[in-house]
Amino acid sequence: MPLVIELLEGGVATLKDYLLVHLPFVVPAFFLAGALYALFPKEKILRYLGPRSPKYISYPMSVAAGLCLAVCSCTILPLFAGIRKSGAGLGPAIVFLYTAPATNILAVIYTSALIGVDVALARIILSVSFAVIIGTSMNALFPDKISGNAPDVAAGQAFPLAGNSPTSKWLWTFFGLLLAVLLWGASPAIQLLKVKLIGLAPLLIALIFVARRALSRDDVLSWMRETWVFVRTIVPLLLVGVFVAGMLRVVIPAEFVSQHFGGTTVGATFAAVLFGVVAYFPTLVEVPMARLFLDLGMGRGPLLAYLLSDPVISLPSMLVIRRLIGNRRLFWYVVIIIACCTAAGLIYGFVTSL
Repeated sequence: MPLVIELLEGGVATLKDYLLVHLPFVVPAFFLAGALYALFPKEKILRYLGPRSPKYISYPMSVAAGLCLAVCSCTILPLFAGIRKSGAGLGPAIVFLYTAPATNILAVIYTSALIGVDVALARIILSVSFAVIIGTSMNALFPDKISGNAPDVAAGQAFPLAGNSPTSKWLWTFFGLLLAVLLWGASPAIQLLKVKLIGLAPLLIALIFVARRALSRDDVLSWMRETWVFVRTIVPLLLVGVFVAGMLRVVIPAEFVSQHFGGTTVGATFAAVLFGVVAYFPTLVEVPMARLFLDLGMGRGPLLAYLLSDPVISLPSMLVIRRLIGNRRLFWYVVIIIACCTAAGLIYGFVTSL
């Protein structure tokens, strides 16, 4: 009975800390994710992922499409299947499959606040780099047969939001202000909640003014609807994950973690990657788990390797991907992910220890 009380106290204390400290950036992050999903023209971007599209168009478009979504590895699978069925090349489709969960904007911002800006920057830079490396490698190993009807795409047609139209300018300004609100709320240099709220006032006034110019009533309703979907889907799982991480901190011996994962060795980094591949946590939940491991003494190299691998591949997603791309392609997809994440953890751990 005393252990149960101690577990509950640990979970409550961690959850309380999360709610008091991290809401100023989590709330704006949900609004930004909802706006990206509702307003960014994903259906136009996906037109440029075909096997005939030049790589300098299709691969950046795949990354951009993935960045618009804040989903975990299992949620992205129906979209991956849909764009492949619509004619997307294997390389761009793989980039999209990897980017969406790996560069989840909510998780990157959460990583920055909970673990550190250095890990968050390394996570997003390496995730985008790995997506392109993995997509290019898979395309080279298993090239698509290009049909005669596959549409050609000219470079000048590639960016649907480009141009000098007033609507495009107001929409880009709207996204910029949303990002500014998020960065202000997430700034580690500003510790006082009162200061953050005072600073948010002019940004929010400007955001309301620009939104009136950039968005129609239907756009606003769609934005609010998608934001609520993210909140309803993610927040309960996130709170449960934070509470469970707090309870695990009570029972996992710090000596075990620091002894076996405290240094950036090949074995520790590889084991952290395998744990990320085998374990399945809904989107964002991997971040409090990583914070727990860091508090218990895990080295930053294995920690980054875990954060890079956990969101993009899991046992449930592998079973589905196998049906979509076959055994050989799945095997190489998993092998390349494990190799990239392990190498990244080793290099990052070595650099940060200098």
